[in-house]
Amino acid sequence: MMTSDNIAKGAQHLADALRYNTTLTTLSLWKNQIGDNGAQHLADALRYNTTLTTLSLWKNQIGDNGAKYLAHAFRNNKTLTTLHLYENQIGDNGTLHLADALQYNTTLTILDLRYNEIGDNGAEHLANVLRNNTTLTTLHLYENQIGDNGAQHLTVALRNNTILSTLNLGRNQIGALGAEHLADALRNNTTLTTLHLSWNKLGVLGAEHLADALRNNTTLTILNLEYNQIGDNGAEHLANALQNNTTLTTLDLKHNEIEKKLEDRLKALMERNGQ
Repeated sequence: MMTSDNIAKGAQHLADALRYNTTLTTLSLWKNQIGDNGAQHLADALRYNTTLTTLSLWKNQIGDNGAKYLAHAFRNNKTLTTLHLYENQIGDNGTLHLADALQYNTTLTILDLRYNEIGDNGAEHLANVLRNNTTLTTLHLYENQIGDNGAQHLTVALRNNTILSTLNLGRNQIGALGAEHLADALRNNTTLTTLHLSWNKLGVLGAEHLADALRNNTTLTILNLEYNQIGDNGAEHLANALQNNTTLTTLDLKHNEIEKKLEDRLKALMERNGQ
């Protein structure tokens, strides 16, 4: 693992070694200012490497062009299962390239795109491929720019997707309408077990929509709704719905201005389900 070093100029040498390496399975290059050019060198190596399973490129100033190079590489790569692109500068165009690659890739299970610049269009690109993708189980989109329209696109995908188990949409711009769309998917989705929606703008109405879905959903076990201005009324909707839900074991409602009586009621319901 190499961290906090400027190896942009050395990325080509590293890539040359990676191209023919037959033992390395994990490569972490966190905070190294690799940039698009460095990403291109690494992508070239991935076309030939047959052992690397995890590649972490967190905080490396990789933009849409760098995402394009990497996408072309893992399009046909048969070994990479985990790709971390946390805190880069990837926008909707870069996401389009990554989504296109996912149509052909058959091994990637975890894609981490937290802290990037992905908006509703980028969410749509990912949603289009998620409809038929049969390998990706975890998608992290925390701290992007996805709003209600993006949530709607992802909802359509969740209606058809049969493999995704974890979706992280925390700290985006999703409101009550987006929550309504996601709730529609949760009513019938049978694979998603973890949904993060912290730091959005769901409000009481958004909580009500999600509560209605929880009455029918039988697979979701973790739901994070921190910092969403849900309040007592929203918490009441959730508590009432959970009377009949026996699968949700973790419900995070911190920083929602909920009175202790309701917090205790919800805690008791979670403890019941966790037994």
